[in-house]
Amino acid sequence: MIVAGFGMRAEVTEESLQDALDQTGYVPDAIATVADKAEFDAFQTFSRTRKLPIQTVSQDSINQAQTPTQSQASLHHRGTGSVAEAAALIAAGAGAALLSTRKISNDRLATCAIAITEGS
Repeated sequence: MIVAGFGMRAEVTEESLQDALDQTGYVPDAIATVADKAEFDAFQTFSRTRKLPIQTVSQDSINQAQTPTQSQASLHHRGTGSVAEAAALIAAGAGAALLSTRKISNDRLATCAIAITEGS
């Protein structure tokens, strides 16, 4: 399974999310983010429009995730170097690997990373 993990600001738009996803070059089977961000209207609309199930991950699991890229803002606010990378890896499950490190939307409101479950 291919999972697109997202990090985003409160003012994110559906277009921001699509831009970040497009930059990865992958088409996911599901999308994931931290539970509180999964409720954002733009994220919900993005999921419905594309018929992609949402997998939410807890803040506690995000805090434990090791990510290859390091955003100072993400480290400060979420305790991980990349919410997008952490969400993708956690949602993809045991043995997951990143196919794409975080990409940042042109308006800087969203990030997206792609993980795949081993054997997919």
